[in-house]
Amino acid sequence: MQIEIDDKSGFCFGVVQAISAAERALAAGGRVCSLGDIVHNRMEVHRLEELGLRTVAHAELPSLRGCRLFIRAHGEPPTTYAAARELGIEVIDATCPVVARLQARVVQAHERMRPIGGQVAILGKRGHAEVVGLTGQVADPTIVIESEADLDQLDFTRPIYLLSQTTQSIALFNRLGDEIRRRAADPSQITIADTICRQVSGREQHLTAFAARFDAVIFVCGRKSSNGKVLFEVCRRANPRTRTVEEASELDPAWFEGVRSVGICGATSTPKWLMEEVAAAIGRLAPNLEK
Repeated sequence: MQIEIDDKSGFCFGVVQAISAAERALAAGGRVCSLGDIVHNRMEVHRLEELGLRTVAHAELPSLRGCRLFIRAHGEPPTTYAAARELGIEVIDATCPVVARLQARVVQAHERMRPIGGQVAILGKRGHAEVVGLTGQVADPTIVIESEADLDQLDFTRPIYLLSQTTQSIALFNRLGDEIRRRAADPSQITIADTICRQVSGREQHLTAFAARFDAVIFVCGRKSSNGKVLFEVCRRANPRTRTVEEASELDPAWFEGVRSVGICGATSTPKWLMEEVAAAIGRLAPNLEK
């Protein structure tokens, strides 16, 4: 059986930067607490917890004096930094530079819309850490759009400024932007700002070609990964025999019956070592399937 790991899958720049910063902080000693899962991959979180990283929730901030607080790549709203300062908690800020620029863009969008009675909307997943950080940049409401059905929240008689969570689908963003312009009373009052990370979005075309080359595809990602859900669907459209697993133990031998080639790929939050573990497990299954 031919087994190939996609060389373009795995951590994006922002996640690499965050993981490296966490490893350096842990190596320096002392308590390091990550505000939420450092990455949306349970196996990588477990690896770092084995090194001493503790994952905490916002409600635990008052009890974290003496702990260095790690802000993950998804970023946080200004209120989190203010709370840490008031409590005397040292912050290690590993916000992805792309996310940090988008946070500033959200503030600018509100400054532009406020004098003209406009609305700021963002394509994103409600409750996702990045989206919480983005909508928390200003006190004014930011409308979160997940699908075309959510466009009903908008007042199309007023100006609209649309942005996107960095890991969203370009196709979906463009489709929603077109629909907003179509419904708008005055399309000239609509601003569409594509803020999707190209390091992430560029993988869609690549994965379409990658997935089509194999009899079966195993997509490795954490179940909390928003980016993973988007890229898995990209693979599944290109190859209906695409399955997703969080770890090697979830592999089902029945998936590989009659299969001569398997492609392994993953999300921007999927560590390379985990894809290698999955590849090795499939390799161990292969001889039994051939009997």
